[in-house]
Amino acid sequence: MVVRYYRELLNHFANRLRNRDGAADLVQEAYVRLLSMQHAGQSVQEPRALLYRTAHNLMIDQHRHAEVRDHEDIDGLAESEQPAAPTHLQPDEAYAFEQRARAMHAVIDALPPRCREAFVLNRFEGLSHQEVAEHMGISRNMVAQHVIRGVLACKACDDALRVQQPISEGQS
Repeated sequence: MVVRYYRELLNHFANRLRNRDGAADLVQEAYVRLLSMQHAGQSVQEPRALLYRTAHNLMIDQHRHAEVRDHEDIDGLAESEQPAAPTHLQPDEAYAFEQRARAMHAVIDALPPRCREAFVLNRFEGLSHQEVAEHMGISRNMVAQHVIRGVLACKACDDALRVQQPISEGQS
C-alpha cells in the first residue's frame, strides 16, 4: 500500500505546497497515522481517501502553526526566548526519562541496519527523504518505508512504556 499511493500523494501535495521535501514529510506523517490506526486494529475501508484527508489536515495544521509562530515572533516572543524543556527534573522524573531514552535507543538499534540508517538520517540528522535516498543509493519510496517502520517501532515502544509508567497530568 505504501508504494501504491505514495507518488500520487507526493505529487499532489508537492504542487500544493510548492515544496517537495515538505510534501514528502507530510505524506509520510499521513502514512504513519494510517498505519498506526491499522496497527491498533482499526479497519480502514478507504485508505486512499483517508491518506488524502489526513495529509490535507496536516497541511492546514502546518499553515496555522506557521501563522502563530510568525505572529509570536512579531510580538517579540521569539522561540529562542522560550524554554525548550523544564530546567529541573525531580529524581523520579529523571529516572523515567532515562529509562524511556534507553528503551527508544534499544528499539532503534534493533531495526534492520538499512532501516535504522534511513530513520536516523531523516529523524535525527534532519536529512530530507531525497537526501537520504541519494546518500544511501535507494529510492525515496524505500526511504519512506524505512522511516515509517522506525516511527512505528518507536511509537509501539512509547505506548508500551506509557502503559508501564503512566505519566500523571500534573507532570509535563
